[in-house]
Amino acid sequence: RSYATLIDHAQTVMTGSGLYGELKELEDQIAEYNRTKEIDKGRAHAAQHVITDLLVSTKLSEELHLERLVEEGATFERIVDLAHEAITRIYNSQIPDGMHIFGETPKGDRKVELIGSILRYDSELRKAVFDLMGMDVEISEAPVDVLSDADALGKELIREFLEDARSGESSGLEILEKVFGDRLKNADESAILQARDKICDISSAIDASDELGALLHGFDAGYIEPGPSGLITRGKPEILPTGRNFYSLDPFKIPTKAAWRIGERLADGVIAKYEEEHGRIPENIAMYWMASDIMWADGEQLAQIMHLIGCEPVWDGSRVKGYRIIPLEELSRPRIDVTIRVSGITRDCFYNCVEFLDEAIREISVLDEPDDMNYIKKHTSGRAEAESEDGDVSGTVAGTGTGSGARIFSSKPGTYGNGVNLAVYASAWKEDKDLSDVYLYWNGYEYGKGVFGVESHDKFASQLKTVDLTFNKTVTDEYDLCGCCCYFGTHGGLTTAARELSGSDVPAYYGDTRDVNRVEVRTLADEVRRVVRTKLLNPKWIEGMKNHGYKGAGDISKRIGRVYGWEATTQEVDDWIFDDITRTFVLDCEMRQFFEENNPYALEEIGRRLLEAAERGLWDADPEVLDGLKNAYLEMEGVIEERMGDVKGDFQGGSIDVVTAEEVAGWKAKMEKILG
Repeated sequence: RSYATLIDHAQTVMTGSGLYGELKELEDQIAEYNRTKEIDKGRAHAAQHVITDLLVSTKLSEELHLERLVEEGATFERIVDLAHEAITRIYNSQIPDGMHIFGETPKGDRKVELIGSILRYDSELRKAVFDLMGMDVEISEAPVDVLSDADALGKELIREFLEDARSGESSGLEILEKVFGDRLKNADESAILQARDKICDISSAIDASDELGALLHGFDAGYIEPGPSGLITRGKPEILPTGRNFYSLDPFKIPTKAAWRIGERLADGVIAKYEEEHGRIPENIAMYWMASDIMWADGEQLAQIMHLIGCEPVWDGSRVKGYRIIPLEELSRPRIDVTIRVSGITRDCFYNCVEFLDEAIREISVLDEPDDMNYIKKHTSGRAEAESEDGDVSGTVAGTGTGSGARIFSSKPGTYGNGVNLAVYASAWKEDKDLSDVYLYWNGYEYGKGVFGVESHDKFASQLKTVDLTFNKTVTDEYDLCGCCCYFGTHGGLTTAARELSGSDVPAYYGDTRDVNRVEVRTLADEVRRVVRTKLLNPKWIEGMKNHGYKGAGDISKRIGRVYGWEATTQEVDDWIFDDITRTFVLDCEMRQFFEENNPYALEEIGRRLLEAAERGLWDADPEVLDGLKNAYLEMEGVIEERMGDVKGDFQGGSIDVVTAEEVAGWKAKMEKILG
């Protein structure tokens, strides 16, 4: 890296997801119900029926478990509260406004949107707006219409500040009076100036970005000014201007003190959710630990893992100098075992974090504590006995190499990937066991202090047998679980392997720290629903992608392929999602025309994946939708064949050729050599 110069570029302008169609109608009806429930019982009763119908038609009833709530005697107020939470979660999500074009800087409304998305972190802009109006609002509980009003005022405030920066004709107070009118209740002059200065500074930094100029200057072997990296929507405007030679962070400061507090809440949240659903706390949590946790979130997930196993960082100033094992009487619960599939980038760029965690796990695994209060020790002891019977007496204490204390695994040194995504895309599997075997084959290499990439497939399999749940998390709307095949390949593959090896229906959870004031843990199925609703099926997102023609069509197709990947690995994608994807992208005449004009191959891939989902029994399709898909696919094939003309060789078309290791001698031999 020291010999390379990287020219960084801006991230995509993010904008509010908003609500659309029946989701917007549901939000309006909830507002109507809340307005009339005390003053007009008749209108409220009518709204109640409409709300119930809309919960069913939007499929939010499945997410809220509406039937179970009714059976348990939940009040309608409780149902409305849960519906409000679900609607707000969708509204509060942000989506990319198309893609970033290298060398371009946002202007006008797009610049306002970008600055608004930066100031949205920690609800900074919303808090300022509510304070100016003299409103004491708990943002996490505010209705969507109140948040929407605050967001609109915030954007107008940004717009006026930027306009005044050019003209210099108005005072801060005059701008506030123009934007808020008689709703202005708390005009703090110093706060106004501080907000205006920050908005104008961000605007100037955006304008100072020169990505193309920096690239050409770099080609001339010129000096490129360095600059920090990170997610601008995580409260890091200092990454502007772009077009600089970006650097990462000091990994010895991970986790930060702020990340530690969030990690504690994540750990407590995942334990509480599992206990609520299963009546006991989990013994072993399998996680996908990505480099984004370190580079974007300052080690929130590392902090979560540490709190689960019962230790905490010890800081010397801002640097982490070690850890302290929390006594059981202070922890007040058992130590939770963990199984970590670490990403290749984390392994190769932040190995000190891997060693740090491994050392803590191994020390905790040999503490003199009861097995029912130290699940790491419990599982380590059980595996050590099995290894002893097999003649393997390698150590378990920190620094002594491989052994029954192994908890951190990844792909083979020098390689990246998880294997499962490739198998899914190649249709190279028939049963869950096929994907489980691929996952074990690719990812059974142990890492830690004093050990780097030692082949440990048996230990990985043994650890997966005791997994109670799998976990990953999101830290930003800029990236999500459908943004790359590595998400379903690694987390989905981990879930498949845990279920196959444990023989249990291992649940998959997803954490959410996009809003540090509202740390949440939900099911993977709920996270898939959120992402699909806010992006893939959202007309606003679709229009943004259509602006990019061939590339936009290709990216839509990739996202749908990843939805299929999640269903193939976890079966956590609802049938209605595939129904609506088909209606939106295949059966809609306008969308079909867009694909045919810009990228018919992307549409063919969408159709073929949907047909494969139906043929494998992963999607119980609406019969009319499936018939429409089959007819549309025949038309797609005709369009492509006509464009291609005379082609020599095989033409795949809509056929799904399933091939597994059993049918490929070389592949089978390699798998048997590793897995036995």
